Amino acid sequence: MSIPLAALEDIIDRSGAAQRIEALLPRGARGRQLTVRTLLLGMLMALADDRPAHLTRVHAALIALGPADQARLDVIADWKTGPHQLTYRQVEHTHRLMIRALRNKHPGGAPSEDLQAACDQLLEASIPAAHKDTSSALAADWTDTETWSRPPRHGTTTCADPEAAWGHRNSNLPGPKGEMFFGYYLSAVTMVAEETGPAVPELARRMTVCSCHLDPARALVPVLLAMAAAGSPLGDIIDDSGYAHRDAEAWAIPLRHAGAQLVQDLHPHDRGPRGTCHGAIIANGNLYCPSAPPALLQLGPLPPGATPEQTAAHDHADGYHRVTCPAAAGKIRCPLRPQSMTLSRDRPEILTPPEHPPACCAQQTITIPPGIAAKTRQKHDYPSAAWRHSYTRRTASERTFSTIKDPATATIARGWCRTMGLTPLTLWIACLLAVRNQRILDAYNARQQDTARRAAAGLPPRTRKRRRTSLAQLTAGP
Repeated sequence: MSIPLAALEDIIDRSGAAQRIEALLPRGARGRQLTVRTLLLGMLMALADDRPAHLTRVHAALIALGPADQARLDVIADWKTGPHQLTYRQVEHTHRLMIRALRNKHPGGAPSEDLQAACDQLLEASIPAAHKDTSSALAADWTDTETWSRPPRHGTTTCADPEAAWGHRNSNLPGPKGEMFFGYYLSAVTMVAEETGPAVPELARRMTVCSCHLDPARALVPVLLAMAAAGSPLGDIIDDSGYAHRDAEAWAIPLRHAGAQLVQDLHPHDRGPRGTCHGAIIANGNLYCPSAPPALLQLGPLPPGATPEQTAAHDHADGYHRVTCPAAAGKIRCPLRPQSMTLSRDRPEILTPPEHPPACCAQQTITIPPGIAAKTRQKHDYPSAAWRHSYTRRTASERTFSTIKDPATATIARGWCRTMGLTPLTLWIACLLAVRNQRILDAYNARQQDTARRAAAGLPPRTRKRRRTSLAQLTAGP
């Protein structure tokens, strides 16, 4: 096991999840040999050894401990007949009681409050105190998680996992770009560096699982709001167009009320001009001069692999984006703003101002209702250079999912967890992300020590090697 046993026990003890779950379990006349704390420890140990989420692996990890640890964790207990070692049936029994206590009393495809709280406690405890407040920026994303159950047969609606549903997932590999799967959506937020701050370990802060018939964006909002209420303030929330295209009441508005600032890619249907407000053109979440060139308002993000020349031209054109009147800001010459006509001739000039000036041209300031561009409004002008540099941090969420989907280690593909249902799958994935956080911390600390050692020797920091051949080119063949 690459992660020390003491580190895994410390996560469970600091989280308080074991005590929370143990209080929910029924009290029988005959005491259980296996406690929830030891069961959670066995789950973490099995995942730390890159084993699948099987109860047989949990039992094998616990009985493989040394005699002192087995006695301390009650894996070996004193019975009337002598020392008794934990059996698989006892592991299965405690796991069944735990899942029964954590599951939703009225299944609807979302985790219960007790289950979500236990997962939040485990993930928060997997982050050292030194890194809890290093950054409040989070990258959000969701991915697919298949269930072990087979989907309902044609013409029926019943199966072994009634909360699972059909969902859609995209693929960047050669071939079809999308396919259907039967299971759940896994949502997670990963801690990333601030825009001008130092590098931080990309640790998973929160996660949740929901059925595919529910909206994963709406399912993640209560988790983030609970995180802010628990004392972890929300900073930048970086997300793609899958989140930005939701209704404002479902994603943008509640997060802004919680103190978050959105940095998001806009859906093609939300880009460009979208009406006016007091004469100002609403485009890409901001207000612009009514005489702004149409090509400027239709400016979109740079395509992947853009050349430096294309990037420079894009950023130069985007330099005219202004939230306030550009003439009042001294950026252009406009006859409707006499003071701007004193600017030098090298500034752009509005040759055909509106015949009947709207409020944005006649007044010094205008009051914008909060409902204007509520869905598309964000921290930086879209798609400016500042937005692009900030949005690149979103790839941290994709790296989070890639580490738990790597076939060389632990992959959450179908068959990884053969205990069917939303509750066991959610709890197992929370444990997997907690283990993954420990590996990310070890790699981050090793890089920091190597950088300090090279700096003391007068050497520059190591640079990461970039792949010069894409995966599509490698799989294309000759």
